[in-house]
Amino acid sequence: APAAAAPAADAGLHTITAPMVGTFYSSPAPDADAYVEVGTRISPESVVCILEAMKVMNEIKAECSGEVVKVCVKNGEAVEYGQALFQVKTG
Repeated sequence: APAAAAPAADAGLHTITAPMVGTFYSSPAPDADAYVEVGTRISPESVVCILEAMKVMNEIKAECSGEVVKVCVKNGEAVEYGQALFQVKTG
């Protein structure tokens, strides 16, 4: 997932953004635990969510290391290209 620079108010945070338009899913199945939550430590290869586009489930990887400090969208919500999905405190 491409990442955009965080706004000045969130200095020091990395924003994971949507690489496509689709529906955001926080877990691999409705009855499964979320891939990540606030406080989860992630690595560049960590799957953070699924974006469904045209009936295809696309696993989105973090592409950064750190701790998730904010989940910006709700499960099942439609997202736009470039929309913030997560904020991560890197390091």
